[in-house]
Amino acid sequence: MTLVDLTRTLVSIPSHEDETEAGDFIEEWLHRETEADVTRDDAGNVIARTGTGEETLALVGHHDVVEPADSQRETDGDGYVVEQRNGRLYGRGTADMKGALAAAMLAFRGADPAGELVFASFVGEEVGGVGARHATEHGFEPDYAVVGEGSTNYSGPDVTDVAIAHKGRRGSTIVARGTAAHASEADAGENAIYRATDAIDCVRELERPSVDVAGETLEGSLTVTEIDGGTAMNVVPARCAFTVDERTVPGERANLERLESFEGIEWTVDQDWPPMQCADHAFADAVLEAATASQRSDPGPELVTKPHATDAGWLSAAGTECVILGPSEPGEAHTDDESVSIAVLERCRETYRRIAEAWPRSR
Repeated sequence: MTLVDLTRTLVSIPSHEDETEAGDFIEEWLHRETEADVTRDDAGNVIARTGTGEETLALVGHHDVVEPADSQRETDGDGYVVEQRNGRLYGRGTADMKGALAAAMLAFRGADPAGELVFASFVGEEVGGVGARHATEHGFEPDYAVVGEGSTNYSGPDVTDVAIAHKGRRGSTIVARGTAAHASEADAGENAIYRATDAIDCVRELERPSVDVAGETLEGSLTVTEIDGGTAMNVVPARCAFTVDERTVPGERANLERLESFEGIEWTVDQDWPPMQCADHAFADAVLEAATASQRSDPGPELVTKPHATDAGWLSAAGTECVILGPSEPGEAHTDDESVSIAVLERCRETYRRIAEAWPRSR
């Protein structure tokens, strides 16, 4: 089965609500095409191991996707439409990230690994890293990992770079509580909206952390995104809530704890997806070397950063040194005309194979 055929097959399998069928196919393919030790955990993650060594390198992806547009669904069934034209494959999941998954599967099958080589395809990446969190909580801790999320066209056109850091995301709900009263006697109550706006002013004044990585400044952010309060025009509101989208950076967070000092304010963290930064420069350089040899572009690939949270954050938090290298381009994932370059898929497969055969290096 060629890389195009394998990608087409994976993409055609629905996996936005239930990843079971896609996981079944990956598991069966690994059993049939490799001699690896293949397992399926309780979350539905598919993990395969081959080779031996004291250190482990993992090729990591996910087989869930976001909901497809109507144009990306088969009209006479439950499958997804996959089309090939102008050197690209079109369809939900081609870029994010079944194309990279197919490249990793073929690299895993074809490599003569330098140490223990692991292939892992997680579930639930699109809904907060459900599979990655389950795996790390149950002992999945490879020493190193190449995560196949998008890193193409970051430093320049037609270049697949190596991302060595990305932001995380913390989503919070802040609830302000007061005392209701009739608006004609406003002083008899405590206005929850006023308390909420004081808290919002605090959020706007907080310092946004940043960190310098790979010659770039990775900057965090804080954005108030929703607000809801009040019950009627003539009632002093007893409750007002707002949400904050925070983009975190490695090692630093905004001091949202300050909100807890405000009277009537409750702060709840709803989501907390960790950032990632690779601290092993030798590993990052080795992946960059493999990427350079695989594409021979001028200028060549660079070490870069990503603005988006990925499963690499969960792996990094568990102690794995991670980098990101994959075919998806900025603005390509989750779109109604999502696509991936076939040439870049081949480039990624070759890079995955090269790094599997070169790392871990003997020390």
